[in-house]
Amino acid sequence: MEDTPGSNPQSLRFTEKLKSWLSCSWTYLCLIWFGMVLIMIYVLWSPLKLQESLTSVFLNTLTPKFYVALTGTSSLISGLILIFEWWYFRKYGTSFIEQVSVSHLRPLLGGVESSSTTGLFSSVNGEAEPRPSVSECKVWRNPLNLFRGAEYNRYTWVTGKEPLTYYDMNLSAQDHQTFFTGDTQQLRPEDAVMQKAWRERNPQARIRAAYQAIKINHECAAAYVLLAEEEATTITEAERLFKKALKNIHWIQCLVLLIFVLCQSTAGKDINLLVYIKRRLAMCARKLGRIKEAVKMMRELMKEFPLLGMLNIHENLLEALLELQAYADVQAVLSKYDDISLPKSATICYTSALLKARAVSDKFSPEAASRRGLSTAEMNAVEAIHRAVEFNPHVPKYLLEMKSLILPPEHILKRGDSEAVAYAFFHLQHWKRAEGALNLLHCTWEGTFHEVSVYPKKELPFFILFTAGLCSFTAMLAMLTHQFPELMGIFAKAFFSTLFAPLGFFADKMESFMPSSFWHQLTRI
Repeated sequence: MEDTPGSNPQSLRFTEKLKSWLSCSWTYLCLIWFGMVLIMIYVLWSPLKLQESLTSVFLNTLTPKFYVALTGTSSLISGLILIFEWWYFRKYGTSFIEQVSVSHLRPLLGGVESSSTTGLFSSVNGEAEPRPSVSECKVWRNPLNLFRGAEYNRYTWVTGKEPLTYYDMNLSAQDHQTFFTGDTQQLRPEDAVMQKAWRERNPQARIRAAYQAIKINHECAAAYVLLAEEEATTITEAERLFKKALKNIHWIQCLVLLIFVLCQSTAGKDINLLVYIKRRLAMCARKLGRIKEAVKMMRELMKEFPLLGMLNIHENLLEALLELQAYADVQAVLSKYDDISLPKSATICYTSALLKARAVSDKFSPEAASRRGLSTAEMNAVEAIHRAVEFNPHVPKYLLEMKSLILPPEHILKRGDSEAVAYAFFHLQHWKRAEGALNLLHCTWEGTFHEVSVYPKKELPFFILFTAGLCSFTAMLAMLTHQFPELMGIFAKAFFSTLFAPLGFFADKMESFMPSSFWHQLTRI
C-alpha cells in the first residue's frame, strides 16, 4: 500500500531538520542584513547627499493633503483590521493575528509551541514528559465531555450552529496528536495520517483521513477512536467502534512494558490510547443505562492505572455513583480527593456540599433556623456550601436555574464559568433528587460573598486593543491635519527630522573612528 504524500517519516525528519536550521540561522541572517543596511546608508550618505535629500527635498515637497491621505488611509486599514479581529474573536474566541503568529511564525523563529493542555496525561512508562506544575495549569479537559457525533452534532442538526468553539476543538486536536501518536522520529505510516487527521478543521476531512489510516493498517486503533467520536450518530454505534479499537490494541504488551517501565514512546502512546478507550467505553455504558457496569469499569481503570490521577476519572465515578444513589460509596471516593485546604474541582467541592446538605435539607426551614439557630449538622452543610461557592461562585446560578444551561465544552477553566456549566449540566439532576438541597443552597449561597466574584474575567486579546488604539490615533491625526494643516506640517517635519537624527549621529561616529581614505576608496567601488 502506497503511503500518502507528506506522511513519509524521512520527509518529516527532513522537515524537522530544515526548521531547526532555519531557527538557528535566522538570528544571524537578521544581524548580517541589518549591518549591511547600515553600511550601505553610510556609504551613500555623502555622494547622494541623503541628509539634504531627506530634510529638504523629501519633507519640503510633502503637502498637508498628503498627510491627511496618509493618516486617513492608515486609520481606514487599521479599522478594517479591527473589525475583522473583533469578528474572529467573537466567533472563535481567539485573535487571528496571535493565532497565526504562534502557529506559523513562532516555530520558524525557534520558539516552542505551547499547549494549555500539556500535563493532562501523566507519564506511565517512565518517561519524563514536560508539563507545567498543577498550580500553573488552568485549562483542563472536561472529564465528562460529550461525544461529537452522537451528542454535539444533534445541536448542530437542530439549530444549524456549532456547539464548540474553534479554540476548544484546537485544544482537543493537540491532545490527540500528543497522546495518541508516537514521536516524530518514530512515526508509523498510519500515525502520520492520524496526526494530519487531528489537525483538520473539517469533520468530513477528519473522517476521510481516519478511513485512509485504516486502509494502511486495519488495526489502527486511533482511527476507530476518531470514527467513534465523530462519525457515530448514536452511543450504541460509538460503543461498537470503541470495542473494535480496544481489540486492535496490544494491551497485554502495553501492560508488560508498563511493569518493566521500558522507555519506548510508542508503548506510552498505546497506553494513553488504551486508557482513553476504556474510559469512553465506561461512559457509553453509563449513558446506555448500564450504570453498575460503568462503575465497575471505572474502578478497574483507576486500579490498573493509579498514576493517571490527573485524568480525573474519579469525577466520572462520582457522577455514576450519585446516579445509583450510593452515597456511602460517594463519601468513600471523596475522602481520597477532598482536601479542605486545596479543593481539586467544582465536582469535588459541590458533591461534598450535596452530601452534607442532603442530611439536613429535608427538614431545613429558614424561619426555624433564624429562631433557634443552626444545628451542628446544618452548620457543617452551610460551611460546605460556602467553601464550594468560594471555589467556583458561578455554579449556584446554574443549579438554581437562574441562568440557562448550554452544552458543556470539551475543555474547562478551573473556577470559571465553563467549569460551572459542565458541572451543572451533569449534576443538576442529583441536586433535584435530594429533597430540599436546592432550597438550602438558595438560602445560604449568597452569604458567601457581599459581591459574587466574576473570576476569571475574560480579557480582550492584545491585538484588538492595539488596532483599536491605532485606528483612533490615526483618525485623530487625520482630523487635526485637515483642521490645522500648517501646524501639523511643522510637527511632521520636526518628527521626521528627529526620527532620522540617529542616522546622522551614527554617520558622524563612524567618520571619527574610520580613516577618511578608507571610506573614499569604498565609495569609489
